[in-house]
Amino acid sequence: MTHLDVFEPPMCCSSGVCGPSVDPLLAAFAADVDWLTSQGVTVSRYNLAQDPQAFVAHPLVRDLLQREGDTCLPLVIGNGEIVAHGAYPRRAELATLAGIAAASSKAKPRIRLSTAGGCCKPGSRCC
Repeated sequence: MTHLDVFEPPMCCSSGVCGPSVDPLLAAFAADVDWLTSQGVTVSRYNLAQDPQAFVAHPLVRDLLQREGDTCLPLVIGNGEIVAHGAYPRRAELATLAGIAAASSKAKPRIRLSTAGGCCKPGSRCC
């Protein structure tokens, strides 16, 4: 698998790793996504607050949201099927989903939270 789609709950910015109190799980997931892309995996992230049309347009996402509400988010789709939902998968699980050897998933990249996603602008009250 070389592509994953991640449908996330509403957040203030596309990455969710901004603002005065960053959720450590989101920061870890952002780092894991960065690592996946460095391994050649394409990851598309959709935020319900910023990309609602993506949620409506995707039949699997729309159907699961209608059945379970937003508790099913985050939702990860790979190869046209739901591969994880309700919680962010950790790096080892993402590696498995992407078909990458788990042994190569140990190194953790560094990310700068203040610039992750490029959403923070002066006066935006985001950061």
